[in-house]
Parts: sequence; C-alpha cells; structure tokens
Amino acid sequence: MRNPQMAPHGDGSGAAEEAAAGGAEKRPVSTIVILIAMQTEALPVVNRFQLVEDQDSLFPKGVPWVRYHGTYKDLNINLIWPGKDPSSGVDSVGTISASLVTYASIQALQPDLIINAGTAGGFKAKGASISDVFLASEVAFHDRRIPIPVFDLYGVGLRPAFSTPNLVKELNLKVGKMSTGDSLDMSQQDEATIFANDATLKDMEGAAVAYVADILKVPAIFVKAVTDIVDGDKPTAEEFLQNLAAVTAALDQTVCQVVEFINGKCLSDL
Repeated sequence: MRNPQMAPHGDGSGAAEEAAAGGAEKRPVSTIVILIAMQTEALPVVNRFQLVEDQDSLFPKGVPWVRYHGTYKDLNINLIWPGKDPSSGVDSVGTISASLVTYASIQALQPDLIINAGTAGGFKAKGASISDVFLASEVAFHDRRIPIPVFDLYGVGLRPAFSTPNLVKELNLKVGKMSTGDSLDMSQQDEATIFANDATLKDMEGAAVAYVADILKVPAIFVKAVTDIVDGDKPTAEEFLQNLAAVTAALDQTVCQVVEFINGKCLSDL
C-alpha cells in the first residue's frame, strides 16, 4: 500500500511499477471503493451520497455482493456490500467475504483508493469509547496462529494503512492499531495476540482487506466506529446490538467528511 498504482501492469518491471505509483500519487483521486460489511452500516452512506444499486452486476453470476454507485463532485463512488449469505440470510461478515469482494472490486473498478468503513470493538485501556471513530494506522490478524518461524509473522500479517496525516489532522480523527479475526467474541489466545498487536480496535474484516489491497498495490484506509468495549463489563454481542444504530450515524458522518476531504486531492495530499 505504500506504492499505490491503479492495477498491476503484468510485465513485472519494477521501473514501470514505480512510474505508475508516482503517477497515481500526483493526479487527483478519481475512483474510490468503499467496502462495508453490514447493510445497516452501508445504507446511511448510500442515502447520503444518493448512490444507486447496480442492476447489471460487474461481479460473477450468483454471488450476493451488491454495488451501489454514483458521483459526488469529482469522485466516482462505489460502495460494495458483500450482501446476505444465501444459506443463512445474514450479512456476509468476516475475512473470507471481505477478501473476495476486495479482490473483485479492484479487478472490476481499478480504484485509486479503498476505504474499509464499519464498526469495531474498542479497548478502553487504549482510550476507546462508544461512538469514537478511528482511522487505523496498521492492521494485523489475531486468529491465524502458525507457531513456526516466519510463518508466525505471515499469520499475523501486519500491514500499515495508507498514510494520511493531513486527513487525520483536518478531521481531528483518533488513530489506533487494529486487529482482525473471524470471531465476535475473544478467546484467551486471541486476547494475547491482540495485546501483542498493541491494538486499540478489534474488527472482522480490516486485515483481510489490507492483504488484498497490498498484493494488488492499491492504497487502503480504515475508518472504524466503536460499538462495544471489548475490555468492558457488558457482553460484546449485547453491547454491539444496543449501540449499532447510534454508532452507525457517527460512522456515516465521518465517512462523508473523509470523502469530502479526498475530493480534488492527490494521494500525496492526504
């Protein structure tokens, strides 16, 4: 993510990739993809930007993924929601869906920037409170335990988010590290890894989005609003559901501010 470009060029030339990266840094951002895992989180953003659901899907036939799209000022906005799981009918949360839709969205839309927006658990010991909105500085996994040298680092999969110091300063956003896993609850083993990851936030998609964005060389940022306090007194699931609607409003407002800030700017201006 540190050397963004529109898409791989296929010739393997380091010089060509560097040139493409430099060009992407210096031209205004044109196309963005906003990836949001839950419909409840996505619809306020869809309504705010008056995005329209794609009736002629860019994605493979039969997948539940939904694309909303439209323009806002100088930006082409694409919001991708993984849709409802065909078997259970619930939102397709987690790292597998996140990886697939990130890959498919990059291939189909060749965005200049990816924004993974959504809710997350927060740690009060790290200064997180309900409805706080953070920009993640780096992301890693906490449930991929491979206790073999080097494979252990691959499992954690630590990756920096695209650096946006001007965005952070202008919007006065909180910044923290984020840890990703496929479970809403937290086992003792997960807790130990999250602590090792120095995470302020815990989510279920971010590191998967970062992995795909990194290998395809598209810059990605992570806007996460806190629905529950992981190291608090209330059960996580109960607190998440209790706060979801109110926190989604805070997320929507911040995503709007982020998009507004990005409009007309180059990646290097962020």
